[in-house]
Amino acid sequence: MIKQAFFVLAAGAVLAACQPAIPDSGQGAGFDSFEAEQRKRDAALAGIVPSAPVIAETPLQTATPSDPSAAATAAETARVLAATRPGVPNSGAAPINASPSNPPPAVVNTAGISNENNFDAVSGQRSIDDDAARIAANKAQYEVVTPEALPTRVDSGPNIVAYALSTSNAVGEQVYRRIGLNKAAKYARSCRSFSTPDQAQIDFLARGGPQKDRKGMDPDGDGFACDWDPTPFRRAAQG
Repeated sequence: MIKQAFFVLAAGAVLAACQPAIPDSGQGAGFDSFEAEQRKRDAALAGIVPSAPVIAETPLQTATPSDPSAAATAAETARVLAATRPGVPNSGAAPINASPSNPPPAVVNTAGISNENNFDAVSGQRSIDDDAARIAANKAQYEVVTPEALPTRVDSGPNIVAYALSTSNAVGEQVYRRIGLNKAAKYARSCRSFSTPDQAQIDFLARGGPQKDRKGMDPDGDGFACDWDPTPFRRAAQG
């Protein structure tokens, strides 16, 4: 019986030795306490962050230049710097203190501002009788223009619009017979003398075109001189 109890105690001791040690919850999971970690961090930061530099209040010593012009420039620079130091305005006038408690600035000039929408101001300047006199004066200046008939249009030459609407053939489609030599040379020489194809077509019709082509401006016989095209006029009439 005693032996059996001894073996039970021995087995319990062996099992207790095999159990892992339970960590203390107050020590944290794998690190020191919060206060200890904070002290370590503060110490590390104190060694990394540099301290603020100390600015000396003693002004720097400036060397006096030997060149007279350089000395004058240095003196002027020193004067400007002294005049623009904090608390000294450049213009010599006291700065404006912008604060809601300050009164609004006085209006300097009101010239040119209309009082037409201010009844009190207008009533003090003129009366109803004055307005009636102004209206009467404006009516006296009215001038009635009697409409007149439009003047008769003087015929200035062939009407290319009417001619375009009277034709139906396409550009390049021969309708009239053309004979002669050097058609290309005549065409180029004649068309160069006109600023626009419209002017060339008017001159072409005035000289007997489209049946006749005295200056060689319509070598293909379509009735249209110097690249003049009746298509825009036809489309305008259809629209």
